[in-house]
Amino acid sequence: MKRKTSKTGLLRGARVYLSGPMDFVASRASEKKIGWRNRVSDFLKAFGVTIFDPWYKPGVRGLYEYGREDEKSVQRIRQGWTYAGGARGAKARADCGAQFRETQHIDLRMVDTSDFTISYCPTNIYSVGTPHEIIMATLQHKPVLFVSPAVTFPTLQELREHLRNDAKGAALLARLEREVPVRENPRGIPSLWYLPLIGGENFFDGFGFAAYRKRCGWTEEIPLDEHERRHKPQRPLLPFLEKLNRRLPRKWDRKLNKFVADDDWLLWDLRP
Repeated sequence: MKRKTSKTGLLRGARVYLSGPMDFVASRASEKKIGWRNRVSDFLKAFGVTIFDPWYKPGVRGLYEYGREDEKSVQRIRQGWTYAGGARGAKARADCGAQFRETQHIDLRMVDTSDFTISYCPTNIYSVGTPHEIIMATLQHKPVLFVSPAVTFPTLQELREHLRNDAKGAALLARLEREVPVRENPRGIPSLWYLPLIGGENFFDGFGFAAYRKRCGWTEEIPLDEHERRHKPQRPLLPFLEKLNRRLPRKWDRKLNKFVADDDWLLWDLRP
């Protein structure tokens, strides 16, 4: 279902970069096709927002396919990696870095040209590019809307119960949990390092897709739908974005002990 694009509102003409793990998600193909970025893009485009999505990088004039990233290119770089010493190892590592530099360059340029960033950061998925992008945005005093969902493993609980009377199986599972390691975070508490970077009012524990599925025509079930049914967000992102289109957010001032204007929200009024 195609929604009409709004001709008014604070978000019209704004640019947003969608930051989050890509390398170590469960399935890159699934994440690209039905991941959170697809729905958030769909939602924001109706407000006239320009989306910078690292899965679908914009074309670069005069540089065909610059920085394009897909499963084949990533695997090619990984296969070339080595820890070997000497000139051969040094050349291989330099080649890997040079190949990925285009991707890094264009992703950081998208952050640089965006007005704000939305970052999805589950605490159980390893990511390096995402913190880099978040830090770059905050150094430029651009808002980062940070989604840190609850992290639980219901299948793991079922497996523990299944192995309750299997001493060897339970021991192997316990060893696996230490090796991985498996660490639940049912409250979705972000790394404390992010707290002074992001600002208290820009944290969310989910997207709140359920309330918008009918309006946006999201008929296909995705894994996040089941996750948000199990862990209903207390502070969902999409209602915040809808409100943002009407009124700029405010931040909490600890000295004044009240909400004040947040001048990180600089949305250009560029009219022809």
